[in-house]
Amino acid sequence: MSAEVSVSKILVIHGPNLNLLGQREKDIYGQTSLDKINGMLTELAKKHNVTLEILQSNHEGEIVDAIGGAKANHISAILINPAAYTHTSVAIRDAIAAVEIPAIEVHLSNIYSREDFRRTSLIAPVCRGQISGFGVGSYLLGLQGTIDLIKR
Repeated sequence: MSAEVSVSKILVIHGPNLNLLGQREKDIYGQTSLDKINGMLTELAKKHNVTLEILQSNHEGEIVDAIGGAKANHISAILINPAAYTHTSVAIRDAIAAVEIPAIEVHLSNIYSREDFRRTSLIAPVCRGQISGFGVGSYLLGLQGTIDLIKR
């Protein structure tokens, strides 16, 4: 008889224009592609016996739907880079609050050292934490923090 091992699942959400990483504004966002970032996240998750469900969308409603369906999909936590929606989306903020699943917000750049309109996150108040300004490292630190949250 083999005991069934429960594997935690984390929903990773990449917001608008992150599909263009490595091609756009390299001085701000770096040269690493989204595929490469997803590969690094997947490797880290495997080391901790965690699976990832990864979504990139340029559409707010698709992101809201993914968050809203998280409980039904047995998601333990959410790692989200809302990108431009950080500063504008009450809908994403409300979806995170509604599902009551721990979420961590990440950003490649330090949003607090950029344009004034980028210095307010509507998402951060409903997240357990926020990591920004470390480039790709923000994602890796965010995933490690998310794993630590669900393993406690």
